[in-house]
Amino acid sequence: MALFKEETQLVTGNSVFQNPATRYVAYAMIALLLSLAQRLLLGGIEVGGVAPDLLLIFAVMIALGEGQFVGMLAAFGAGLIFDSVNVGAFGSSALAKVISVYVAGMFYREGMYKITVGSMKFLGIIALSSFVNNIIKNFFALRLTEVDFIDFFVTYGVSETLYTTVFAAFPMLYFARKKL
Repeated sequence: MALFKEETQLVTGNSVFQNPATRYVAYAMIALLLSLAQRLLLGGIEVGGVAPDLLLIFAVMIALGEGQFVGMLAAFGAGLIFDSVNVGAFGSSALAKVISVYVAGMFYREGMYKITVGSMKFLGIIALSSFVNNIIKNFFALRLTEVDFIDFFVTYGVSETLYTTVFAAFPMLYFARKKL
C-alpha cells in the first residue's frame, strides 16, 4: 500500500517527502519560486500583456496528485503569494484559484496521477481550470463601467487560458515520457 500511495504523490523517490508536513513546505517553496519566476522571468515572454499562470498549473498538479482539498489549500496559498507580488484586489487571485482547482480536483483519481498528468486529459483539465480562473479573476480586475467585460475577457481571459494550456504541455510531455 505504501508503494501505491508513493506513486500518487507529486514528489516521489525520497523518504524525506513521505512526511506530509515536509512535502507541504516543499510545495510552498516551489509556489514561491514559481511566483517569482512568473513575475520576473515570464514578463519577457508576455504576448499582448498576457503571461501563462504557472501557479495555477502547479496547484492543479497538486490537486491531481494529492486530492481536491490539498489542491485547494495549495491554490489558496499560491493565490495569496500571487496577490502579494502583483497589483490588484488582494485575495481575488486566491479566490479564483481555489474555485478553479476545486473544479480540477473533480478529476482526481487515486493512483492515477502519472497517467492523468501524462495524457491529453491534463491539458483539458488545465484549460477548464484556467477558463474558470480567468472568469473570476477578470470579474474582480475590471470596473464594469469603464470596460466591456466581454471584450476584456476575449482579449485577456481566452488568450491567457490558451497560453497557460500551452505551458501545461511541458509537464504533460515530461510525465508522458515517464510512463513509457
